[in-house]
Amino acid sequence: MKRTSRDIRTANRYGVLRQIIADSPASRQEVAAATGLSLATVATLVGELLELGLLTEVGFEDSDGGRPRGLVAVHAAGGALIGVDVAETYIHVELFDLALKVLARADTELKPGMKQPDQMVAHIADAIASVVVQSGVEPGTVLGAGISMPGQVDREGGSLLYAPNWDWHDVPLLGLLAEHVDYPLYLDNPLHACTVAELWFGAARGRSDVVVVNLGTGVGAGIALNGELHRGITNSAGEWGHTTLVLDGRLCHCGNRGCVETYVGAPGIMRNLRELSPDSPMLHPDDQTATIEALASGAAAGDPVAVEVVRETARYLGAAISDLVNLLNPEVVVLSSWVAGKLGRPLLDEVREAVARRALARPLAATEIVLCPIPTDPVSLGAATFALEGSLASVGQKAPRTASKTLGDRDR
Repeated sequence: MKRTSRDIRTANRYGVLRQIIADSPASRQEVAAATGLSLATVATLVGELLELGLLTEVGFEDSDGGRPRGLVAVHAAGGALIGVDVAETYIHVELFDLALKVLARADTELKPGMKQPDQMVAHIADAIASVVVQSGVEPGTVLGAGISMPGQVDREGGSLLYAPNWDWHDVPLLGLLAEHVDYPLYLDNPLHACTVAELWFGAARGRSDVVVVNLGTGVGAGIALNGELHRGITNSAGEWGHTTLVLDGRLCHCGNRGCVETYVGAPGIMRNLRELSPDSPMLHPDDQTATIEALASGAAAGDPVAVEVVRETARYLGAAISDLVNLLNPEVVVLSSWVAGKLGRPLLDEVREAVARRALARPLAATEIVLCPIPTDPVSLGAATFALEGSLASVGQKAPRTASKTLGDRDR
């Protein structure tokens, strides 16, 4: 759809705040140079953000013989943001100040039988309430909660359209959650959340074309083109985990066979271990996390079975990543999420070798493959930025219940 002048102004306001959060404190001149906006536009937008209490003046810096330049910084205590990372085996929630510093965390383990929408909503609501209490922030200062759900989501409608690992179809998640949570809610998926986190604070910062490979129970690839998150026409870009890697291969939850996810997601890695060593003490049939942790420890200690499982997993992963390198020609490929974090350097080294054997030489030479460097949970961090973006978009306009208590309320 064609963007209105209001849409453009909202995007510019968000871009200015994003730049100042990433490089605080900053002068208006530095922000203008970094964002490509005119100095007059930046000065106006900074004025708006100061009035909203999101920025604060923090002094001056010398300017090569001219008048000193005023510096602004994010007002960390000007509000709070919540990021919710819901995966197939856990719920992880973090509460951030406006500088995106973590103030509180809450974790819930999801047992195999805890897959019904009402159960999930109750656990999410409890975890959100927990981080607000832990942090000690006033509930009225919470600008919103970004909810990351695995699968295909309808951002505008607040629904989880399809989650193959749970067999969910058209679940009105935000509507259900709004009955328990009195904050504005914003829905997206982990591929987009972790990609935004990398663009703000991680290995993708300052890069133009980026792929963030999310390795967990499920698998996907977040994509940024020209420095901006690429969503696709139906917000479904990045479902690389459900592309075919092996013809007539392993059965996937999506109904297809041979999907990338079935070979490099946590259950797929467990199957790789089971096929190589059915009686391995590293195999915990009902515990993905314990199995991956045991493999990581074994590989670090040189256990031959663990080393071979990591190598075999990397062989599949490298073949699939080489397709991304050839297709998208990115500057960097980031291995993210909990499986990549636990398997770490041994997986990275093997993946680099596997990609080098398969990718075309020219795009490969321009591509760096790295582990996610973000110390906190990148999905929660990215989800919190969606809440920030939504809050800024709602300034001065009346919003629906799932996005009702926003910055705009402070402005009226």
